[in-house]
Amino acid sequence: MIDPDYHLFASVVEGGSLSAAARALHISPAMASKRLARLEARLGVMLIHRTTRRLALTQAGERFHGDVVAILRAVREAEARVTGDRDEPQGALRVSAPTSFGRLHVVPLLHAFLVRHPRVALEIDLTDAYVDLLGGRVDVAIRIAADVPANLVAHRIGSNRRVLCASPVYLAAHGMPDTIAALQQHRLLAADGQLPWQLTDGRRARSVDGRSHVRTNSSEVVRELAITGVGIALRSLWDVGDALADGRLVRVLPDWEGPSDLAIHAVHPYRPNPPPAVAAFIAFLGEALGDAS
Repeated sequence: MIDPDYHLFASVVEGGSLSAAARALHISPAMASKRLARLEARLGVMLIHRTTRRLALTQAGERFHGDVVAILRAVREAEARVTGDRDEPQGALRVSAPTSFGRLHVVPLLHAFLVRHPRVALEIDLTDAYVDLLGGRVDVAIRIAADVPANLVAHRIGSNRRVLCASPVYLAAHGMPDTIAALQQHRLLAADGQLPWQLTDGRRARSVDGRSHVRTNSSEVVRELAITGVGIALRSLWDVGDALADGRLVRVLPDWEGPSDLAIHAVHPYRPNPPPAVAAFIAFLGEALGDAS
């Protein structure tokens, strides 16, 4: 039988802290600390340096971690060979996605994913909050970002083009701006934290600052305000592509867009051997959403 403290030690390293490992194993931080100390006492070596700010593996801890990971992986693979389920996605899969992107582009795909993988027990959480994957026990999260933290594994599943747009009703009343500077004379729409806008025409970069004409914490509200004629917004094509296609919105200053650094990623905590359900869901998203932008 595998010593349960091996799982604890691997979880501490994976999560980067005793508290993260405690949450993952559903025990108290005090119990996690006690069990780690017990393992070190039994082995007669210190595995992890503890400071007030971070944990760091000792040289012995690094060697032991490599061995523990190999042992745990071998046990999982042995069990899978016995049950015949090594490559079959199954079990609980908790997914987190931004509210608007999830509602528009992820939720409509879930039926097809579950038909393909009926043994997966899916849970989906739509939120614009920055989710702690380990603390929230999230298996896969959708992140629209330029950079992904080093402790997460990122899979790029799409680009994220952002364009300036407004409704014909607004432009008829207020005119079409013909320069970046002219935007300052217009009603700008942005969710909290989305201004200033960074724009580029491929050669030059410009920053547009100001206050949103309507203050909101919701990107979905910004889209609806733009469609109904309240002002000009900088929105992702995955968000407003349908409104641009049917004329409810039109491009403003079409030579200018948001920088191309943002992309759509599927991320998950680092694991030596991710569950098949995680790999299956990420592959499915990449297949289905490669042109979402």
